[in-house]
Amino acid sequence: MAAEIIAGILIGTILGTISGLVPGIHANTMAGMLVAAESGLLAILGAPAVGVALFSALVVHTFTDCVPSTFFGVPDADTAITVLPAHALCMQGRGEEAVRLSALGSAVSVVMVMPLFAVFMLFLPGLQPFIDWWLGIILILVAGLMILGSESPEWSAVVFLLSGILGVFAFRYAWLISHTSGVSSVLMPLLTGLFGISVLLRASGGKMPEQVRGGISAAGTGIVRHAGMGTIAGAVVGWLPGLSNATANALLSPLFQAGSEGKGYIIATSAANTANAFLGLAALVALGRMRNGVMVVLDTIGMPSPLLILAGGVAAALCGFVITLLCGRGARFLGGIPVRAMSYAVIGVVTLLAFLLTGLFGLVILVCATLVGLIPSLVNVRRVTCMGAVMVPVILFSLTIL
Repeated sequence: MAAEIIAGILIGTILGTISGLVPGIHANTMAGMLVAAESGLLAILGAPAVGVALFSALVVHTFTDCVPSTFFGVPDADTAITVLPAHALCMQGRGEEAVRLSALGSAVSVVMVMPLFAVFMLFLPGLQPFIDWWLGIILILVAGLMILGSESPEWSAVVFLLSGILGVFAFRYAWLISHTSGVSSVLMPLLTGLFGISVLLRASGGKMPEQVRGGISAAGTGIVRHAGMGTIAGAVVGWLPGLSNATANALLSPLFQAGSEGKGYIIATSAANTANAFLGLAALVALGRMRNGVMVVLDTIGMPSPLLILAGGVAAALCGFVITLLCGRGARFLGGIPVRAMSYAVIGVVTLLAFLLTGLFGLVILVCATLVGLIPSLVNVRRVTCMGAVMVPVILFSLTIL
C-alpha cells in the first residue's frame, strides 16, 4: 500500500506542476485526465492512491500557478488578481522574489490550515444553514467596502457592475462550452481577459530587465501575518458554497494599499489558494459538498480515508514548494527578451488555449472581458473591481435571484 500511495503523490505532483505552469490549464483538467484513465489506475494503484493523486495535483497546482502569472502576466482562475503585483515585481527584475513569496505564503498556509481543518469538521456542519443564508449579504458588504474604498467610487461601481453583468452572462450560457471542458472552465477566458490580456495589451516597449537573484525583502513576522490573513480568506471561500479562490482574492484586496509593492498581497492570496484546497476537502467530508472538479472525482471513486488524503496533500505541498522555488530560479533566462513581443506571443498562445478549451463561446467571452478589463486603466481605478464578474453571479445565486 505504501508504494502505491507514494506513486499517487508523485503522479499528482507531476500533473499539478503541469497544470500550474501552463496558463489556462487547471487542476480540474488534470483530474479529468485521471478519470479518463480511471479504470486502469484503480486496478493498478487502488482507490486510495488515486484519491491521493487527485488531491496532490490540486495542492501542487496552488504552488506552481504563480510562475506564469509572475513572468508572463497570464492568470488562471486562482491567480487573477495576484498577477498584477507579481508581474510588476518581475518587470523590476525581482520575479524570483515574487515566486518565492508566493511559495512561502502557500507553505505557511499548509501549517496554519491543519487546526482549522479539525475545527471545520467538528463545529461548522451545524452552522451551515445559517452560513448559507448570509452568504449573499456578506458579499454585498465586501463589494460595498471595495467600491467605497477605491480612488473613484463612481467609476469603480461602473466597472464592478459591467464585469458583473458579463459574469452573469458567461455563467448563464456556460452550457455552450460544457461539451468540451465543463461549465466551470468559463472562468478561464473570463478572468484571462479581465486580468491578463487587458494588461498585456498595454505593455510598454523595451526589454525584460535582468532578473536579480536575491533573498526576500520581507520580515518573517510580516510573512506569517499575511499568510494568516490569506488562510482565513481561503477558509471562508473553502467552506461557503459557490465561492472560489478568485473570490478569496477579492476579499483580501481591500486590506492592502494600492500604492504598496503588493508583496503582502502575493503572500496572502497564495496562502488563500492553498487553504482553499485543503478546506474544500473538509467540506466534502463533513457536508458532502463538492467545491471543485477534483472533489467531484474524489466523490465518484468512493471517498478514501480523509486522513490519508490529507497526509498525501501535505507531502505534495512539500514537493510543490521545492518545485516552485526551482522554477523561480529560471527567471535569469528571461532577461533581455523584448517585452512587447513576448506579451503579444503570450496573448496569441492564451487565445489559442481559450479556443481549444472553451470553443467559440469562450473566444466571445475573452474579447468582451478584455474590453471591460481595459476600462480600469483608462479611468484610473483598481482592477480588483473587475472581480464583480465572479462576485455578482454568486450574490444573485445565493439570494436565489439567479
